[in-house]
Amino acid sequence: MAAFQPLKIGITCYPLIGGSGILATALGAELARRGHEVHFFSSAQPVRLDLAQPRIFFHEVVVNQYSLFTYPDYTLPLAVKMAQIGREAGLDVFHVHYAVPHATAAYLAVQMFGGDPARAPKIITTLHGTDTTLLGRDPSYRPAIEHALAHSDALTTVSESLREETLATFQLQQPVEVIHNFFEPAAKLRSRAEVRRELGLTNEEFLVVHSSNLRPLKRIDLLLRAFAAARATRPMRLLILAGTSFARYQPLLEELGLSDRVIVRGAVNDVEAYLGAGDAGLYASESESFGLSILETLFHGKPVVAFRVGGIPEVVVDGEGGFLHPFGDVEAMARSLALLADTPELPEQMGARGRQRAEQNFTSGRIVPKYEALYRRVCAAPASG
Repeated sequence: MAAFQPLKIGITCYPLIGGSGILATALGAELARRGHEVHFFSSAQPVRLDLAQPRIFFHEVVVNQYSLFTYPDYTLPLAVKMAQIGREAGLDVFHVHYAVPHATAAYLAVQMFGGDPARAPKIITTLHGTDTTLLGRDPSYRPAIEHALAHSDALTTVSESLREETLATFQLQQPVEVIHNFFEPAAKLRSRAEVRRELGLTNEEFLVVHSSNLRPLKRIDLLLRAFAAARATRPMRLLILAGTSFARYQPLLEELGLSDRVIVRGAVNDVEAYLGAGDAGLYASESESFGLSILETLFHGKPVVAFRVGGIPEVVVDGEGGFLHPFGDVEAMARSLALLADTPELPEQMGARGRQRAEQNFTSGRIVPKYEALYRRVCAAPASG
């Protein structure tokens, strides 16, 4: 049996709360646990990155505010930092999350290795959604994205849905591989009862939980309308774990008469504790390449009510781990919430089935080896250029 050969992997991601950054950070942590050396590049330390973990390194990219530029440039400082560390650490791979600006920066960094492509790290680009669904349709971005993707050594997407959309959006010669997101629940630090007491909930109240960065595509307006329309005999409350300010939705909250039924928590670190305190998850996105928050909800044994968009059906099986409805059908969503609230055994049964499927398909033990295999396959390919 061949001896284990650790790799040196550079990862670029956005540091903010969001699925791509969370996935990239979790992937790096798992790779380091498996013996690889992992270097993160970003403008700030990713929110869930533990620098005390062995074999994890963070390289901050400083963006200078030159008066020459109307807008600060991030791509070039990122490329320079990646090239510098790539040489000094002898990186094997640049694994970039999002094409803009990360794949472009990786391509520039590799060019800085000059006439020695054999020493340059290979580029693996993982698309998480916005590159394809938004920027890919913008003529001022599309050619640059397409160029960066064409010069990547491997391309992956986090769902089959996103893969199909990517192939339809860009003219690509190389294959696109699907490697789904994964999740590993953390050890429980607070009990369900403790969290519910903190939230001021009674045992009778049915708690619906939503967790996201509240970007427009998360459609918090439809989320609130669906919850307001739910007619259950059991009292219901909605907990929103907000990655950004909820202020813009406050007028709608008051218009719908939900001020005393909705709890908002911002900048929450122990998201899992709150998911464990809930009874169901509610998500109203108009576009979702995968739905990492949905996966987290399933791992905590909670059924999910959501719209049938993007990669969500690859995560949630309708009627098994929750209910999926056509986009915009808030009345159907409301009926599903009421059914869950008024049928005591249903949330537990659906939650158990959803968790079982999540554990079978979306754990680090199942997903991370796919990335390792991809790294080794790409590194073993002859250098071009």
